[in-house]
Amino acid sequence: MSMTETQTPEVEAPLAPLYRLEGVTRTYQQKGRVVKALAGVDLEIAAGEFVTIQGPTGGGKSTLLQLLGALDRPSAGAVHLGEIDVATASNAELGRIRAREIGFVFQGFNLIPTLTAAENVDMALEPLGLSKTERGERVAEALAHVGLADRTDHKPGELSGGQQQRVAIARAIVKRPRVLLADEPTGNLDESMRDEILALLQGLNAEGLTLIVVTHDSAVARRATRRLRLDKGTVRDITR
Repeated sequence: MSMTETQTPEVEAPLAPLYRLEGVTRTYQQKGRVVKALAGVDLEIAAGEFVTIQGPTGGGKSTLLQLLGALDRPSAGAVHLGEIDVATASNAELGRIRAREIGFVFQGFNLIPTLTAAENVDMALEPLGLSKTERGERVAEALAHVGLADRTDHKPGELSGGQQQRVAIARAIVKRPRVLLADEPTGNLDESMRDEILALLQGLNAEGLTLIVVTHDSAVARRATRRLRLDKGTVRDITR
């Protein structure tokens, strides 16, 4: 190469977003009138982000989370999870996505009271067709990951609220999903337990898990790398 020639450095192509929403609208019929829960939402969320969604009650937060979780379809627009469009995918494909790629955590824990922590976590693996040995290994690993290796045989009534939420998180991550969706995950916890659960979620995010959290709690929202506000069906980025 002559001294006048220059060499163009190779530039890696940017990664495709994990989620891509284009013109997403969701309307409902309610008491004879049309309610627009989402109004033309355009949004991208990259793999590995920690995103919180805030906004008033009735502003569309739960509707958006249901679409991201492949639990519902938009009335118009596209909701892409990787290469899959939730709007047009078959019911079987959406079921596969929910079973394998998305973990869910809710405010109310949703644990079965008659089952142990290990049995509650194991339920998430039923659709995956794993051997009994592999299921046992995954359950033990997930409970250890959330700091409950010594509580595997305890039923929900024998655990604190924070420990029950840890079991719920273990149930969400045991299938090794691409994304964790959490709806008010600290809403039933006191401040100290809230901070413990937040630290756990942040640790999972630091390991590469995409984390999307709906919350009313600004203390929770401030932990995120990106903050969104959803009001009257529209989204804006309020990250500072």
